[in-house]
Formats: sequence, structure tokens, C-alpha cells
Amino acid sequence: MRILIVEDDAATAAYIKKGLLEAGHSADIATRGDDGLQMAGDENYQALVVDRMLPNMDGLSLIAALRKADNKTPALILSALGEVGERVEGLRAGGDDYLPKPFAFSELLARLEALTRRPAAAARQTTLRVGDLNMDLLAREVTRGGTPINLQPREFRLLEYLMRHSNQVVTRTMLLENVWDYRFDPQTNVIDVHISRLRGKIDKNFDAPLLNTVRGAGYILRETKA
Repeated sequence: MRILIVEDDAATAAYIKKGLLEAGHSADIATRGDDGLQMAGDENYQALVVDRMLPNMDGLSLIAALRKADNKTPALILSALGEVGERVEGLRAGGDDYLPKPFAFSELLARLEALTRRPAAAARQTTLRVGDLNMDLLAREVTRGGTPINLQPREFRLLEYLMRHSNQVVTRTMLLENVWDYRFDPQTNVIDVHISRLRGKIDKNFDAPLLNTVRGAGYILRETKA
């Protein structure tokens, strides 16, 4: 992949570029929004990593300008602004994915690889589905079999991560790092509590369970037959 990093924090930009180079990809850096817009329009990149807060032109304006010019290059937004409303705003501005800071490089790379695998017409994913469980990322709504499911913000984020990794075993470490933004084990039962609450909401009163525990490994969300 050839990636354009639009990031005004030199340490963060260098960290991302170093990781991409080590993974066998190439990367260029723009430190201002207007420079990033020009480079994205002039060069052929497979994906963009765009910080939300940039000098001269903010990241959302940059992406909106690209979309207005019919530039469909997938854009991953990076931002310390990670609340639900801010993430929705970023997606509606034309971003294809949104990763709050601080972030793990492994997740950033995985998200970039996922973005570049998508066909151009489907690059902007706004819904997730596992069996009859549906998640609308823009409206922040979840239904199963047409029945609305009310989730708290952390539960929504947990389910989103599980749905993005459906049919894969997700470890406790992965959940701590990517859902709670922990880089250490807090030695609490926070995951067990939230998994139990989530399971009660998406599986209770339905014939076939979707969220399953894999003993000694973690959890898996997958469609199963009743």
C-alpha cells in the first residue's frame, strides 16, 4: 500500500510511517491540511490517514473537499475526539473509518488493510451485520430480527468491535486495548460485566445465541443455528 499520513504531530506521524515501512508499505507525510489536500489530489494513494485537528484546514474539511472532487480514496480519521457524536460527524463528512487516539498501530494497520480490500463503491461502510443482528454506524442503532436493542455507549463500542471481527476469536487483551483503550490489564472484571450485559441484550429472548465464550481464549460473535 501507498499511504498518505496527514498529521501535524511529528512524533505521531513518524511512528505511523515507521510502522508502515516495517510492514512493507510506503508512506508520505503532510503536516498541514491544505498540503494534504493537494498531495491527495495530485498523487495516487491507496488510503489516507487524516488527523482531525490540523493547521490551515481541519481533517474533516480536507476529506469533504476530496469527496466533493469525486476523490474516493479511503480515509481513516485519527482523533483525540472519540465521543460517539464526533465519530458520527467524521463518518458523515466522508471518512471511511474513525480511530480514536491513543491507538494501537496493529489496529490502525488492520483497519487500513480492510479499507483497501473493499471495492471503491463499498469503501464507506455504514452498516455491520452478523446473522439477523444489524448495526447502523451512522444512526448508532442496533436491531436483531427487526427488534430495536438499546445499548450504552461502551456496549455499542464493544459490539461494534465484535461485529467487525465476527467469526474470529477476540481475546481479552484485544478488548482491553481496542474498546477500553487500556495498554495494561486493570485486574478487574470489567470485560465479564459488559459481555454479560451485552449477551443479555442481543441473545436473550432469541432462539440462537450469537455471542459465545471460548474457554481459555476469549469470545466469538458468529451466527449459529437454533
